[in-house]
Amino acid sequence: MDIPHFFRFSRLSAVDGAVAMTILISVLLSSTSNASSESSANAGEAIYQSGVLGSGKPLLATREVGGVRMEGKDAACINCHRRSGLGSKEGKISIPPITGRYLFQQRAPSMEELDLPFVENMRADRDPYTDETLARAIREGIDSRGNPLNYLMPQFALDDANMAALIGYLKHHDKGKLPGVTDQELHFATIITPDADSIKAGGMLDVLNHYFTDKNADPFGPTPRLRSSRKMMFMAHHRWQLHVWKLTGPPATWQEQLEEDFTREPVLAVVSGLGGKTWEPIQSFCENKSVPCLFPNVEAPPLDSDHHFYSLYFSKGVLLEAGLIANKVLNPDSGRKAKVVQQIYRAGDSGEAGASALAAELKHHGITVRSHVLPADTLGKGLDEALRQASPADALVLWLRPADIAALGSKPPATTNIVFMSGLMGGLEQSSLPSNWRERTHLTYPFAMPDQHRIGVDFALGWFRIRNIPVVAEQVQADTYLACGLLAETLSHMVDTFVPDYLIERMEDNIERRIITGYYPHLSLAPGQRYASKGGYIAHFANQEGSKLVSDGGWTIPAVTE
Repeated sequence: MDIPHFFRFSRLSAVDGAVAMTILISVLLSSTSNASSESSANAGEAIYQSGVLGSGKPLLATREVGGVRMEGKDAACINCHRRSGLGSKEGKISIPPITGRYLFQQRAPSMEELDLPFVENMRADRDPYTDETLARAIREGIDSRGNPLNYLMPQFALDDANMAALIGYLKHHDKGKLPGVTDQELHFATIITPDADSIKAGGMLDVLNHYFTDKNADPFGPTPRLRSSRKMMFMAHHRWQLHVWKLTGPPATWQEQLEEDFTREPVLAVVSGLGGKTWEPIQSFCENKSVPCLFPNVEAPPLDSDHHFYSLYFSKGVLLEAGLIANKVLNPDSGRKAKVVQQIYRAGDSGEAGASALAAELKHHGITVRSHVLPADTLGKGLDEALRQASPADALVLWLRPADIAALGSKPPATTNIVFMSGLMGGLEQSSLPSNWRERTHLTYPFAMPDQHRIGVDFALGWFRIRNIPVVAEQVQADTYLACGLLAETLSHMVDTFVPDYLIERMEDNIERRIITGYYPHLSLAPGQRYASKGGYIAHFANQEGSKLVSDGGWTIPAVTE
């Protein structure tokens, strides 16, 4: 290590030299201590989240009842106590929070006097743990009072170093001051990318602003403490504050813009939002900052969304449509499998991601896929040439917007047996598909069929009518309303524990109980799942003139398509 010039003792007096040496030693010791603490924290996190010891070997655990043996990821604490450390509930089994402030909190005579944010499974009536009794609980299954823990709690084989790392992680796992949370307010953002449809953006913001206004019209102030409800003792109303982050320029600059927005306006979560071709920079920002991103209106979610924690989507969008088409091509009703598939999409649009996913899946099964890429920003032009090049092909796939759909020729190519069209991009049942195309065209429909989802959507439409909200993009606006409702319901279950990880976990737990689900037949999110609706239909028009759609078959959940 090179010593700075002001520590070179040849230029200092003896006294000054001694002082300088003391400072230098202090700096070095501090650096070493910080590095050691960081290393220990990382080791504790690896044990908790991944079941990996400091040596790199797998964590080992056993359950006394039944002699069940677990190791590695299967033994990780996160499986039961969740990423937040705030526990969960499975049937009649309550798994308590195990972050530091809950483990080491002094015993309280009652819940009212327990100075902690409310978690349903928190304990008020037990002795606080010490490092020693906590180590005993982890190794031997004995709690702080000397009683056996629930039989579901494994007993872990941890030496002193790994035990110290894990306990250190639990002590520091509690978040300090949380961004976007004050005593009176909860702050949220919605994000709009520069290539997002301006009409859809206006419709989305109209819904968000009215929803937040309605939410803030509730009476403020702490809820009276009612002994009949433990939750009510802790619940207080918070005002919701919405921040609109409008991005500009190319995607490479978005992360920096989001950093500036977040510094200026810290938020607890991102709700809804609207994207164009890519959402990847926003997802990366939210993952890096531990900010929940709840159900943005995105036609092409990033391909690796399943491997992230904080970003939730209603569906895979065009990637789901690609899976539905692949399933139909590989399992045709006629029994005659396609050999050649032709795709048409515009450069820079969401269909590019769908076409890429479909091509990868079909090529994997030995099917030839040809793609014709139309220039960007020339809607309604170039289709005649593209269609001439589509012959011969067993199937034609159109990833096109309504303006292009309306500009299709008088009829499909004679040598094409079947036509598939992205319903999400092409306008669903309101598609402008020419009448001569309707007999041979099948739409992907990644929602409940129109007659099935009408009740759920009518609920939102009624809410829009009462508030004089123009319906300019029904599906986007209905999804935005649904996202707000899911957020409100989840926060009510969280009471006053506004922790980002806990918000995601409670969303996972509560979403499948939602009765009104808008365009979707059912929503669910198991831990690790990031798409709440997993399937869809292939449908066709009932006649050449009308807009009534009829499904070709049942609800289909395709294999993962990337």
